[in-house]
Amino acid sequence: MASRPGMCRPMVRSRMSKSLKFVAVALLLCAMSAPALTQQKADAKSGPRYHIGRAPTADEIRGWDIDVRPDGQGLPDGKGTVAQGEKLFMDNCSTCHGEFGEGNGRWPVLAGGKGSLTSDNPVKTVGSYWPYASTVFDYVRHAMPYGNAESLSVNEYYALVAYVLYLNDVVTDQNFELTNKNLATIKMPNEQGFVMDDRATSEKSFWQRDPCMKDCIAPVKITARAAVIDVTPEDTKDGKSRGVE
Repeated sequence: MASRPGMCRPMVRSRMSKSLKFVAVALLLCAMSAPALTQQKADAKSGPRYHIGRAPTADEIRGWDIDVRPDGQGLPDGKGTVAQGEKLFMDNCSTCHGEFGEGNGRWPVLAGGKGSLTSDNPVKTVGSYWPYASTVFDYVRHAMPYGNAESLSVNEYYALVAYVLYLNDVVTDQNFELTNKNLATIKMPNEQGFVMDDRATSEKSFWQRDPCMKDCIAPVKITARAAVIDVTPEDTKDGKSRGVE
């Protein structure tokens, strides 16, 4: 039996309507999933995420971010005099380092050793070896007093460093006040003994994608042995072992 014209139109419209709805839903789902896919790609690039803990607050980061650069960047606001540092040194440091920085027993010597770095018995102290006053402040604040690090106030650390500099004749006035404004201007005696790390350029020729695996260096020839040339340090005339000032 022949169908009358228009009998199938409602069915066609119904199918078209369903198709359009399906396309619209599919487009909506794609639009919704696009940010999620972008985030997944970003997470994949940044490494695995375990969703443990939380991001640190600015105050928490500030508590750990206390390093100081040679140019003084990172120094906290504060001040302290040599005279104030002397009492702090006696109370917190002299047990190990001696009253004048001479060192007790095998504890490090803090003062002296000027001009000894090129000798057979170099004495590396704050005054003879350390390159920057900021290095002294940074280390003392991070690690001292021994066993009770970071227990002093910022002003007390400035005073302590001022006294250590005084012991090494870097500053000579007992009333000198060390502050975050003038610390970076202090020149240490051995500053020129240090150079910037230039290995990225000076040793670039050694950085190779394919490392050498055979006949890389000339054969080593032994010219003498320690037992023969006797390199063991001998005691000095006054009975002290070499290496101890």
